[in-house]
Amino acid sequence: MKTFIDLTHNIVHALPVYPGDEETKLYQVKNIKEHEFNNHRLEVSMHAGTHIDGPMHLKPSKKFISQISLDTFIGNGCLLDVRGKQIIKPKEEYEERIKENSIVLLFTGWDRRFGTSEYFSHSPVVSLEFAHFLVKKNIKMLGIDTASPDKYPFEVHKLLFSNNILIIENLTNLDKLLEADNFEVIALPLKIMADSSIARVIARTCSGGCHGFTL
Repeated sequence: MKTFIDLTHNIVHALPVYPGDEETKLYQVKNIKEHEFNNHRLEVSMHAGTHIDGPMHLKPSKKFISQISLDTFIGNGCLLDVRGKQIIKPKEEYEERIKENSIVLLFTGWDRRFGTSEYFSHSPVVSLEFAHFLVKKNIKMLGIDTASPDKYPFEVHKLLFSNNILIIENLTNLDKLLEADNFEVIALPLKIMADSSIARVIARTCSGGCHGFTL
C-alpha cells in the first residue's frame, strides 16, 4: 500500500520570503466573467517557500538546476528527529541509519513558525561537523523544515554544494513521516535555467520496503 505525503508549503500571494528577497506576488489577471477564461500570474524568487538550492546559488558553477540529473531529485528517504536541538550534530546511530544516495530530512518542528520573524532569525542550524558526515555518507540531498541549514557565511551550504549535495529548504509536514518505516522522497524543481528552483516535494510511504520508484 502506498501513501503520498505533501511536504510542500502552498504558494500564495505574499508567501513569506527570506529577509531581503522580493515579495511573492500571485494574482489573477483574467477571469471567466470578463474574458471567458481564468489565468493567474506569479512573480516569485526561486528561494521562496519550499525550494531546492543548487550549487550555482553560492558557488561559481555554470550548471543551472534544470541541467542536474533527474536521478538526484528522487531517492530513499531518511528522517532524523532533531527537535529541541539548536545545533544539529552527528550521532553514532546515524552511521547505520543514513545510507549512500539517500535523501536526508531533518525534522526540527520549526515549520509551525513559518510566516513569523522568529522563523528566519532563531532557527536551528546544522554543524559543519554534521555536514562533513553527510559528505562522507555520499547522500543526494539534505532537506530541512527551516529557511536554511546554516547562516552567513553559509559554510555548510558551500561544503555540500562542493560535493554535489543539494539542499531542500522550507519543508513542512515532516511529523507525518515519524511512523513511516520506509519512504521515498520525490523533490522536483521546475525545468528552469536558474541557480535554484521552487519545488513540489512529496514523500511516498510504503509497507514492505521501497524498491525503486514505481507508481
